[in-house]
Amino acid sequence: MGGKPSTLGDIYSYGILLLEIFTGKRPTDEAFEGGTGIQQFVAMALSNNVMDIVDPSLVCEQDFDEESEESECEEKAIRRKNEIEGMAKGLIEDCFVSLMQIGMSCSANAPDERMPITVVINKLHTIRNVYTDKA
Repeated sequence: MGGKPSTLGDIYSYGILLLEIFTGKRPTDEAFEGGTGIQQFVAMALSNNVMDIVDPSLVCEQDFDEESEESECEEKAIRRKNEIEGMAKGLIEDCFVSLMQIGMSCSANAPDERMPITVVINKLHTIRNVYTDKA
């Protein structure tokens, strides 16, 4: 905790934040007891099961507001996930994989293995351009 602030520390935090946003889980989540962390959780699902770890509210069709029940949103997300299975599944899944790979690269344990922020920004712009053009 007492280390001095650094750009590489900020990049690590940004990577963890990305993983939190897209999984809907915190690094301190009870599911991560026993040595498993958010990075291991994402790494295990990244190649084949990424949609299983994506926060359901991200694929929910309606805007989440106070009147919406979370379980209702999750049910809609499951239905939406099943609809996606056909035509756009690959596109949406690839987008989440790309975003989570950035989160994983930014949160590498060794500071010198973390993705430079200029590369992060370029990759995020590319993802936005590729997936909004195809959507």
